[in-house]
Amino acid sequence: MKIWIWLSILLISYFIYGFYISPFQLSVIPKQLRKENPPGFYDYNGVINVHTDLSLGSSQPLEVITAAKAAKLDFLILTDLNTFNPPSQLEGYHGNTLVFVGNKISYLDSRLIYYSLKKETLGSNLGESQVKMADLLSQKEGANKDSLVILAHPYKVGFTWSGEFPLGMDGFELLNIKGLSNRAWEISKISTLWSLLIYPFNNRLALLRLFSEPSEELALLDKLSQERSMIGFAGAEASARAIPLANYLIKFPSYQRSFELFTNHLLLKSELTGNTITDREKIFSALKDGQFYLSFDEIGDPKGFNAFIDDNGRVYPMGSKIKFSKNLVLKVRIPVEPLEFFEVVTYRNGIRYETFNSSEADINIKEPGSYRVQVRVSPSLPLPDAKKWITWIYTNPFIVTP
Repeated sequence: MKIWIWLSILLISYFIYGFYISPFQLSVIPKQLRKENPPGFYDYNGVINVHTDLSLGSSQPLEVITAAKAAKLDFLILTDLNTFNPPSQLEGYHGNTLVFVGNKISYLDSRLIYYSLKKETLGSNLGESQVKMADLLSQKEGANKDSLVILAHPYKVGFTWSGEFPLGMDGFELLNIKGLSNRAWEISKISTLWSLLIYPFNNRLALLRLFSEPSEELALLDKLSQERSMIGFAGAEASARAIPLANYLIKFPSYQRSFELFTNHLLLKSELTGNTITDREKIFSALKDGQFYLSFDEIGDPKGFNAFIDDNGRVYPMGSKIKFSKNLVLKVRIPVEPLEFFEVVTYRNGIRYETFNSSEADINIKEPGSYRVQVRVSPSLPLPDAKKWITWIYTNPFIVTP
């Protein structure tokens, strides 16, 4: 009898706590703020690393595309694992969302995301694909202009890349949703289970609690970008199959929730027009050149953010390689000062360079190096949590050469 009494008390307490956290919402900027593009640029967001039921996912491609439209994505790249006849007929605009159809290939102990602007296939089987991928990776930096090769989750257990990073690799996932959840599990299994328990009451808070800084990935980006061009991506790793019964009872977390968490924000100098061919080239070029930033959209819409290097009126966007001169100024703008305590940190070669607490700053570049920016906020979360530093925005590096 006592066991049932204690179980009843625990269950009642659980629901009381659930009602306590259910209204909690975190937004680091005022929700009524009008979202405007930064001067001289157009901000478009989208996701990569997405699985459908053609491989590891739980939903048909059209259902996944519907979720992307509901999440108001500007672009979506489908990347089913080891699928050698992907549904290329789906490529194009679906409403306001431009869909790309790529691949994800098992390679050595890792997985590589691949997209070809010219629709070149990797082969009809895994062996042919791995040979073609080896050829792409062995090319000189910048030689392969028509395809994109991205290393997925470089430090995910069981899929860690080993050895040198070849010049034919464009970049890697700085953020990966499953990678972050795995890291949260390693840090604290109890806290991760608690997020699972509170998910029905406040799924945003449940996912927010899992965040931890991707320190290893950031260190890798800083190291490699001192040697060559290297791009960081946000990967959704969306499959809606975090639990075994996904195909039968519940798709968790849903595709839409996965798409709303982290996105890649491209900063284009001209608008998308609705023309599939020209818009596809614009988005591909921005991804290839690293002309975008990564955003934790869950805590605030970053539209209006920009960071660029100015050289006497000439503007260099993120991902640019610039020859050093005494006139270089790194200009950083955020749409509005966050409601929570925040800091904007600039890094040079992975070391803090300058920090400020205002919505804009001009930073003189005094020496060559790899420069990037992070915008960090420190919100208060409901009990039992407290204040926590969370990075809202990561830029791709600017490489300033001697």
